[in-house]
Amino acid sequence: MSDPLQALLAAGVLNTSPFPPNSRYHGIAVTTLAQTNQEPIAYLKRRFVPPPENFAVVQQHTIMQGDRLDNLAAHYLGDAELYWRLCDANGALRPAELTETAGTRIAITLPEGVPGVSDA
Repeated sequence: MSDPLQALLAAGVLNTSPFPPNSRYHGIAVTTLAQTNQEPIAYLKRRFVPPPENFAVVQQHTIMQGDRLDNLAAHYLGDAELYWRLCDANGALRPAELTETAGTRIAITLPEGVPGVSDA
């Protein structure tokens, strides 16, 4: 391969994710399913939701009436589109379940794999 950019892409050195860094699908591989006499079908490989114990808790938030997950993500994580990180950290498959009951406490965490003070 004489093109250095293509060589880096082929080696997996450069990130070629079609999803932005704040997406839950960033870094998930896109692959294709070949079909006989048909167009190939592109799909994402499966994303496994990490267990809540993989996250270092920074603080807790007590849900109040009217709280929305996107607003909480914007407040605590700096980006409303990171609401999925709150879901992952709290083991929620349905985002609405985190805010449907006032008084529920949810964990605000560091990204998966980033150690907290007690983990360092």
